[in-house]
Amino acid sequence: MRIIDADAHVLEIDKTWDYMDPSVRQYRPQLVSETLASGEVSKSWAIDGRLFSAPYPGGGKFSMLGPHSDNVALSDDSKFLLDVQARVRHMDELGTDVQILYPTIFLSPISEKPEVEHGVRRSYNRWLADVWAESKGRLRWAAVLPLYDMDEALEELSFAKDNGACGIFMRGVELGDRLLIDEYFYPLYDRLSELDMPMCIHAGNGSFDIDRIWAPPNATFARAKFPGVSAFHQLLYTATPDKFPQLRIGFVELSSQWLPYVLHDLERRVQRRGREWTGDALRKNRMWVACQTNDDHETIMRYVGDDNLMLGTDYGHADTSTEIYALQEFRKHEGLSSVTINKILDDNPVAFYSL
Repeated sequence: MRIIDADAHVLEIDKTWDYMDPSVRQYRPQLVSETLASGEVSKSWAIDGRLFSAPYPGGGKFSMLGPHSDNVALSDDSKFLLDVQARVRHMDELGTDVQILYPTIFLSPISEKPEVEHGVRRSYNRWLADVWAESKGRLRWAAVLPLYDMDEALEELSFAKDNGACGIFMRGVELGDRLLIDEYFYPLYDRLSELDMPMCIHAGNGSFDIDRIWAPPNATFARAKFPGVSAFHQLLYTATPDKFPQLRIGFVELSSQWLPYVLHDLERRVQRRGREWTGDALRKNRMWVACQTNDDHETIMRYVGDDNLMLGTDYGHADTSTEIYALQEFRKHEGLSSVTINKILDDNPVAFYSL
């Protein structure tokens, strides 16, 4: 049995931006420091006139710094991928065969200027390509595409596919105000289907308006979780997956506890439109959801079965989704059969990510 961590993270460092093309190097993120009244050093990335909290070695006020929410401290070498082999060695200690890496800075919108977004995204992808190669395939990743230009995005997707990416990172709202049901994204969905790569809808959002209305730290739940859950509802309500019968869609770092509520709502809405609701929505629409160890798995599986659930640790972060030993602890789950546990830790993420 393999153990797949369906949601781990990288924390961007200076090296992340070393791959920027000379034509856009003026937009390279700059690390700036500020000493707070408490004496703590706060570090941020300065990008296009905005500051983004930087969980960076040596200081920062971002919640992802320091010990994790489950009180497991990670070495800087592993957490920040300063030493790729340090991460791999820790995976060996944890019994993890493969981690799927997601970004940190792109959980929020970066810039409304395509040249800025595209420059930092392409550099990030090339950094992850090198990480994948150095890890000898143990660290797979979700690509961040230059979505303002679809032709460029499709070209970047091919690079990512050839260099260890096993999906693309998306948020429930993209490009400021585009929902994932927008026909603008249809060429991307077609190409993902051709390349056997999934769309991975992760916690976060791509809208500055959402960031402003539900500003951290008091509205992080609405800002980060709701867009992805809403995307699930929109995709099914509009029957968008029917248009792309080979496309796999995942929902990551949103837990799975919301599934019964959303599926109940969808059933009523669909039926009131005179359409048939046949249930088994995840399997029929090729959707996977990453659960958490504190979800009520038995209840959730009564609604969706056990073929389309995965599990991640949120490795590298320190928030409500983080549990470094989640995969190990889940293997001891007394309420689930060994067959179901093997599906969630191995078969299902392998099928979703086509590992």
